[in-house]
Amino acid sequence: MAEAERIIGTPDTPDADREEQGRAGTEGAAAEAERPRGKRRIAVLFTVAVFAYALDLISKMIVVAELEHHEPIEIVGDWLRFEAIRNAGAAFGFGEAFTVIFTVIAASVIVVIIRLARKLYSLPWAIALGLLLGGALGNLTDRIFRSPGVFEGAVVDFIAPKGFAVFNLADSAIVCGGILIVLLSFRGLDPDGTVHKD
Repeated sequence: MAEAERIIGTPDTPDADREEQGRAGTEGAAAEAERPRGKRRIAVLFTVAVFAYALDLISKMIVVAELEHHEPIEIVGDWLRFEAIRNAGAAFGFGEAFTVIFTVIAASVIVVIIRLARKLYSLPWAIALGLLLGGALGNLTDRIFRSPGVFEGAVVDFIAPKGFAVFNLADSAIVCGGILIVLLSFRGLDPDGTVHKD
């Protein structure tokens, strides 16, 4: 009987079980290490978003107070000037007849970015999404709080390059974030940090 127990296995943990526990322990340690790294990426995302949003908000407050209803200010001759305008359309003045739609789109983008943040482990993606989030919040604030009414407010634009549409810092953040996302996608880098090589 004792011989049979020795052959079949004793209550002690067999080598296979020890190996399985070792793998589980390694995977658990890796998961624990990933959590702080993910939290840092989320912190970067929201830091970039707050910075972009604050710059946009402050610049618009200054423009409304000091530049609106005044002559444009030339920064680089005719090539670049600051000129305060109200834009009811999308970025760079497109689609002024669809203000409410653009407001809903901006709000949806914000929700998607916040949901995606939970799976974020890539620093470049954190920066890109932070720029998008800050820019979307900046223009959404105008849509909600500026005239002519809630969700129909006109965005304050003031950067006017020669031969180009007038825009603001929120538009710039959105475009830079979008370009960065395209570049990251071409490189095969996903928000969760995995890299796809074709």
